[in-house]
Amino acid sequence: MKTIALAFRYLWSRPLQAVLNLLLLTLGLASISFVLLASEQIDRAFQRDLAGIDLVVGAKGSPMQLILAGVFHIDVPPGNIPLEDVEELRKQPQVAKLIPLSLGDSFRGFRIVGTTADYLTHYGMAFARGQAWTRPMEAVLGAQVSRDIGMVMGDSFIGSHGLGGGGHEHGENTFRVTGVLAPCGCVVDRLILTATESVWQVHEKAMAVDDADRKALEAEREITIALITYKSPLAAVTFPRYVNSSTGMQAAAPAVEVSRLLRMLGVGTEVLRGVGAVLLFTAALSVFIAFWNAVRERRADLAMLRMLGATPAKVAALLLCEALWLAVLASVLGLAAGHGLTALVGYLLEAQRSLPVTGRIWVPAEAWIPVAAVAVATLAALIPAVAASRVDVAHLLNSR
Repeated sequence: MKTIALAFRYLWSRPLQAVLNLLLLTLGLASISFVLLASEQIDRAFQRDLAGIDLVVGAKGSPMQLILAGVFHIDVPPGNIPLEDVEELRKQPQVAKLIPLSLGDSFRGFRIVGTTADYLTHYGMAFARGQAWTRPMEAVLGAQVSRDIGMVMGDSFIGSHGLGGGGHEHGENTFRVTGVLAPCGCVVDRLILTATESVWQVHEKAMAVDDADRKALEAEREITIALITYKSPLAAVTFPRYVNSSTGMQAAAPAVEVSRLLRMLGVGTEVLRGVGAVLLFTAALSVFIAFWNAVRERRADLAMLRMLGATPAKVAALLLCEALWLAVLASVLGLAAGHGLTALVGYLLEAQRSLPVTGRIWVPAEAWIPVAAVAVATLAALIPAVAASRVDVAHLLNSR
């Protein structure tokens, strides 16, 4: 215990050097912690939101855009597709389930999605209060929507045109909230769900001049995106090609597009890991130089310790304890900084109604962060510790 206490005092006998070493180690560990937390949560979100969806069909454009808009709801869809064409897809023998999504409006930044009850069933949603819609112009709120805007069952609201908010309101079309969903940690938490007919009704009222015009619009109804589940995995070979070549629609395979997206995100995570590794290497070099200089400056103190009966191993342990103190402090601060940074990013993403990320979770891989800190600090202090244990007491005293 005396060695541990003495090591702590020696560590802070040079406060500027100690703070520099601590800062470098902390930054390196914090960047690695942030990468572990963010990448783990993004991977989970992708797997959770894509579960059971084999194909996304929408207007011609970018397949990646279809996935981001139709599954994760973080992009703008390329356009609409005719309802008649979608119904033809539903009849195909390869299709086990087709869930239509109609986008275009929002309320306070949260997207209003017209769909069917199959969408709730697909994600296994449960109700915290109320029930699903039974007629047009009734809506169900995701857990985050209800929490952020303070709306509950029985409240009414008016949607606005556009997915980002700020568009003109559809003043003559009032939605009534019939239920609030329990939190699922999935994309549904940040959506307002209603019947597909609600979306058609809102836009047909806004565009139709008279009854004849309204009937014409009804005959040309569209949806935005269709989520498809195959009857057999073999359909993945032929069905996307059929959609892309034989119809005016675009098919996007989530497995392919998300793999491509993760590769792009992987470049960023590798960069952050590289930055963390460079910082840890710099910290190790700084610790080595600091401890090597400390051994030279403390030669008289080390000789005195030897004269008082301290063994060479005890002297070496003193320097290693200093390194361990540095590693422990850096681990605590690095993990705290990593979680704090993740929480800040999560707050910014939540403000943009994007992927859920939080700093309030623990990833098992973070258990290696203190191990890495101890390893870096110990390796950096090892040579100075050996040098300290070999101080020649007789020579040092004779030279004085």
